[in-house]
Amino acid sequence: MSGKLYVVGTSIGNLEDITYRAARILSEVDFICAEDTRVTVKLLNHLNIKKPLLSYHEHSVWHVSENIISRLQGGESCAVVTDAGMPCISDPGEDLVRRCRDLGIAVESVPGPTAAATAAAVCGIPAARFTFEGFLSVTKKQRYSHLEEVSHDKRTLIFYEAPHKLLSTLEDMLKYFGERRIAICRELTKLHEEVIRTTLSDAVEYYRENSPRGEFVLVVEGYTPDEETETTLEDAVKIAEKLISDGAKPADACKQAAKLSGFKKSEIYSQIVNSETE
Repeated sequence: MSGKLYVVGTSIGNLEDITYRAARILSEVDFICAEDTRVTVKLLNHLNIKKPLLSYHEHSVWHVSENIISRLQGGESCAVVTDAGMPCISDPGEDLVRRCRDLGIAVESVPGPTAAATAAAVCGIPAARFTFEGFLSVTKKQRYSHLEEVSHDKRTLIFYEAPHKLLSTLEDMLKYFGERRIAICRELTKLHEEVIRTTLSDAVEYYRENSPRGEFVLVVEGYTPDEETETTLEDAVKIAEKLISDGAKPADACKQAAKLSGFKKSEIYSQIVNSETE
């Protein structure tokens, strides 16, 4: 008989946030798959639990998952955890769960804290409806495509971001979203937890002067349809000119300005060309 895979939510910062059930499961399974074994060891030491650990991350997915599947089919039980929060969302564990489901191996959820839901609860921005967007790609083409795709989503948008990419992400959001409210949630549940409620332009200005530290959850106000009717062609041209001055190609800038304003790309481009020839 096959064993069982437990998807175990762990603390997102404060080790006291682990649930009784999660602690019990971690103490009972045969082995634990961890994103970073060094991080998981700290949690296990806190709980006085000693279990074999298997490193399971994006660079070792195929080789390790084959081993995990084989052991599960042999009757062993396994808990999969991430460094913080609920695993198998925007991490390699997602593929492991899918493969277990496909093979008929039992999968059981042991829910715990999630940074996205925690940030939504304390950000002060309406989040009755929100969409979790995870991390933006480091590849510019995919990154810009992602931002453009969600730029007209009326729901609150939640992103994760690392400190070394925070400023560029905020700058890109300002280009594609325009001015919006944002809550920047840093080090949630930890000693230096901080929630900054501001606007995208002010956030960019702040982090150009202050180096970001810690892990971030960004809660961005959704698109407001009223903005579309209030935007004039002159406003659309200014948006495009700002994008161009920031390094965007004229055609790309006009395309994005058209998406944000409702005017045709050709109308905006024509205005820019005319102003340059005057």
